[in-house]
Amino acid sequence: MLLACALGLVVAGANLAVLHGGSTAGASVGGTANCAVVLGAGLRDDGSPSDVLRDRLDESLALYRAGRVGRIIVSGDHRTPAYDEPNAMRAYLEANGVPAEVVFMDHAGLDTYSSMWRARHVFGATRIVVVTQRFHLARAVWSARALGMQAEGSAADRHVYRGIAWLQMREVISRTKAVVDVTVGRTPHHDGPPIDLGGDGRVTAG
Repeated sequence: MLLACALGLVVAGANLAVLHGGSTAGASVGGTANCAVVLGAGLRDDGSPSDVLRDRLDESLALYRAGRVGRIIVSGDHRTPAYDEPNAMRAYLEANGVPAEVVFMDHAGLDTYSSMWRARHVFGATRIVVVTQRFHLARAVWSARALGMQAEGSAADRHVYRGIAWLQMREVISRTKAVVDVTVGRTPHHDGPPIDLGGDGRVTAG
């Protein structure tokens, strides 16, 4: 009983810290950010972006067209040749008028913490706009800030999503894990050499 109570307090404390520290109310990096970071969210059977991911990409398109960001990092899962979120995201953006040279692919964005860590340590970003849905936004923004970046969030909720209640419940555990990752200073399995966001995004082709 005592152990269960202690665990409950840890989980509650971690969630409160993330929700407070990742709040996007009134938060802005001001001016033009280094980039938008679009987090992967699954593909259809034909390899095109899922509904959730397409909404994130459309939100990043709006930010780019408004001049809020000049570069876009598409960060997702590319563990096998058969499953390639970053290239699907890049193709969608290019098909909608974003120049290839401003789209940077992060092929090792296997989870939110890894995406944020790589944005900071591989791509050298310091001021970012995180693009994801509201249920996920506080954790992603909190992780970015905890890793030393100025971060604001841009919510990509353009539809009602199937299974949203489950996704919201899963965030309770995911927020707790995020605090553990930051506390222990976890280094993602894939780090890689530095990539200059001021250069040509096509160097990330793969």
